[in-house]
Amino acid sequence: MSDTEVVLGDLLAEGEELDGLVAGLAEEAWAAPTPAAGWTIAHQIAHLAWTDERAAQAATDPAGFAAEVRKAAAEPDTFVDEAAEAGAAQPPAELLRRWREGREQLRRVLAGQPAGARLPWYGPSMSVASMATARLMETWAHGQDVADALGVRRAPTTRLRHVARIGVRARGFAYAVRGLEPPAEEFRVELRAPDGELWTYGPEDAPQRVTGPALDFCLLVTQRAHRADLAVRAEGPDAERWLDIAQAFAGPPGKGRAPGDGRPTQGSDRPGGAAERAAGAPPAAAPPSGRGAAEGARGRDPGRAEGPDHGQAPPAEGRA
Repeated sequence: MSDTEVVLGDLLAEGEELDGLVAGLAEEAWAAPTPAAGWTIAHQIAHLAWTDERAAQAATDPAGFAAEVRKAAAEPDTFVDEAAEAGAAQPPAELLRRWREGREQLRRVLAGQPAGARLPWYGPSMSVASMATARLMETWAHGQDVADALGVRRAPTTRLRHVARIGVRARGFAYAVRGLEPPAEEFRVELRAPDGELWTYGPEDAPQRVTGPALDFCLLVTQRAHRADLAVRAEGPDAERWLDIAQAFAGPPGKGRAPGDGRPTQGSDRPGGAAERAAGAPPAAAPPSGRGAAEGARGRDPGRAEGPDHGQAPPAEGRA
């Protein structure tokens, strides 16, 4: 099985898991606020639907997609939110159907691309596998926003490998976007996967080290929880600094969530948070503070989904 086939299968599963969270919601529950300020559950799903549609368009209608890029360039501070707002105004059943159809279309389109194909995007072009990986990361991250809004604890899966890899590869970008010089020293990252496997990145003897649960690392780099609430540990001053600024999404630095605004995660020893929501229970109101990776995302370019760890934009769109 090729890398593209693997990530497309995982993207399908990630979408189905989030679908299971929202499919049975009452209509009024779609208006529940999420940790992304100003965004409801409907906004989150609308954003995913819109981005899936743009990704499919990039592969099937390059000229039409180029027109979308020009529109985004003319309205860099509003185009992301405007698309989410328009989608959130749809009746929930219609929005859910749109998202389902869009993600299935994207899966089929990406699966049918020839080997070596490059897809245009809001930054440099992307490989098919990178596009699928970017869509998976964003689906997972926005799914976390929805889960937090509902007070649901999601069981982590090995699909987090894709998110973790993006987070590691985006290290240089986290410095560059803040006008900082990335450290010259090598980094070692060791993450304990949900199935107990150890995922490793970088030389084993690297002086700068990051360790912890893969889930917590993914929450950190997508800014879905504050570092103080996570079990990710650093050894070395450069590693400490990186964990303070880590981000796996393109665009300017995000504000992230405030300490204590994290949610409980299986496999993590971080404290606090809401318990799993009982079936049929109403969604919990998400706190207004802490946009996570959505902070500052209004108008971010959706970015790219590949590139070495040397300051290039990471593989995720702006409001991931």
